[in-house]
Amino acid sequence: MIKITLKDGSIIEVEQGTAILDVAKKISEGLARMATCAEVDGEVKDLRYVLENDCSLNICTFESSLEGKKAYWHTTSHIMAQAVKRLFPNVKLAIGPAIDEGFYYDFDTEKTFNDEDKTKIEEEMKKIIKEDLPIERFTLPREEAIKFMESKGEPYKVELIKDLPEGEQISFYKQGDFVDLCAGPHLTSTGKVKAIKILNNSGAYWRGSEKNKMLQRIYAISFPKSSSLDEYLQLLEEAKERDHRKIGKDLELFMTHELVGAGLPLYLPNGATIRRLLERYIQDKEIELGYLHVYTPSLANVSLYKTSGHWDHYKEDMFPVMKMENEELVLRPMNCPHHMLIYKNKMHSYRDLPIRIGELANDFRYEASGAVCGIERVRQMCQNDAHLFVTPEQIKSEIEQVVRLILSVYEDFGFKEYKFRLSLRDKNDKHKYFDDDEMWEKAENELRQILTELGLEFYEAEGEAAFYGPKLDVQIKTSLGHDVTISTCQLDFLLPQRFELEYIGEDGKAHRPIVIHRAILGSSDRFIAFLAEETKGAFPLWLAPMQVKILPITDAQHEYAKKLEAELRSLKIRVEVDSRSEKVGYKIREAQLEKVPYMLVVGAKEVEQNLVAVRSRKDGDIGQMSFEEFKNKLLKEIENKSL
Repeated sequence: MIKITLKDGSIIEVEQGTAILDVAKKISEGLARMATCAEVDGEVKDLRYVLENDCSLNICTFESSLEGKKAYWHTTSHIMAQAVKRLFPNVKLAIGPAIDEGFYYDFDTEKTFNDEDKTKIEEEMKKIIKEDLPIERFTLPREEAIKFMESKGEPYKVELIKDLPEGEQISFYKQGDFVDLCAGPHLTSTGKVKAIKILNNSGAYWRGSEKNKMLQRIYAISFPKSSSLDEYLQLLEEAKERDHRKIGKDLELFMTHELVGAGLPLYLPNGATIRRLLERYIQDKEIELGYLHVYTPSLANVSLYKTSGHWDHYKEDMFPVMKMENEELVLRPMNCPHHMLIYKNKMHSYRDLPIRIGELANDFRYEASGAVCGIERVRQMCQNDAHLFVTPEQIKSEIEQVVRLILSVYEDFGFKEYKFRLSLRDKNDKHKYFDDDEMWEKAENELRQILTELGLEFYEAEGEAAFYGPKLDVQIKTSLGHDVTISTCQLDFLLPQRFELEYIGEDGKAHRPIVIHRAILGSSDRFIAFLAEETKGAFPLWLAPMQVKILPITDAQHEYAKKLEAELRSLKIRVEVDSRSEKVGYKIREAQLEKVPYMLVVGAKEVEQNLVAVRSRKDGDIGQMSFEEFKNKLLKEIENKSL
């Protein structure tokens, strides 16, 4: 007998050689029906996996974990591949992994799958599910596996097998007449899958390299219940409405053009207004807290990044080197090395510290053209960056001030659902993280202790640190249920050492400062994309590109409308008169589509009594009020940053 420790800490005994599925049945028939895979001592295993030794066991279901979902989706990807092979026998199979939401499969075919094809594939998948084919796992020696896939005319599978070590046992999964190369895990039969939907298709290079052939990729998803699929499809529709690229086009915030290049958006006047206001807002907050703002160049000598360590750890994400005369220059990916040199420009006393250097700076990251997305993921971004040079005694108070600043900003924007994450290194990844165990232990323990002393609730995430140090990330829950990182605060003992930074301590001796890297808004670009999606383009009054539209009913009110416009502009209100010869109802609908917070309808009565008929984007028709009353209402909302 062997001892199995379950997730709740209880221990059961089973005979050696018992399959995981049989253990699930021993616990509960209901659990066995819902089980999709399991974690054995932390490793994901198929339900058919046989237990030979004492171990910890966590049986996964679709609802209980991402791994449980992925086993379900991976099985469905095989069902889709089987359906495609039934309908289009000459298609060659590439890969079909589960992803964070659903799955895809890549096919080599000369034709592009159209909507009619996708409908046929979906119907064939439903037939395969109804057939409830048993899914069986078997293995072959590597050489036999190659011959097996060659006999089936599957060159991509052959290539994948040849990449595996000699002597390896290669696993396959069989369902009816369909066999696929796969490590698993999988469900026990096709009938376990219930609700399915093909979502879309696109082109994809084999193995992600543009040097390889373009394949056809089909994305799809599946669920154990039809109601879950309906909810997901509804969420997708909501996501389309919130897509910042659609909002950016509808509200004329930004544009892209192939002559400029992928990932290099052009801000139109409306988007530029939002960005300008955001950047002034955060700069003003920082200046009140004693930040010293600087400007540094977007280019630097490669030697700067070799000194900082970015060249060794980050050069794959940087643009290629430009050779100019006797220099090698590169577009900067971040600002910290420049700020280290600004600090080093003169000697500092302990009395000078903390020194807080801030900048709104353009940084450049080499993103593949297929990865860029509107203004959310770009090749040039404006970072709300700052570096705080502190003594060891000042670390806690400065991090506390950063946290207070973050919370102040989140209150202004109405962010309520967020969590603090302590992002740590992966100790085994010596390539991604600077290799200095003592430094890492000191930095991680110090940051953990500070967060505990500040009374912040946080969770830890291994492998999410910066290459030079641990960080506090704030994970915001979006309206679509995703977690995004906006603000970050990083503790760094490395760069001060590499740049040999010093200050003269109270003892008259040279000491090394510690650097706190922090970003509150992250990048202006990504923050605007996030806000656009959260608000569906209905930006708060103080940020709205156009705050007020004045809508005269007839030409007779144009002079009065222009007078109101001039007075509001003198108060720095962004206002415009819609003087088109259109019906006022049409003008109101247009202003609503433009997400303008306030509309002032003016007719003969309003002119005569110096009134305005106010319509609110949020509350609809508010009614008549004096222009003076409206001005006061507007200015108060702007000052309070009302949401």
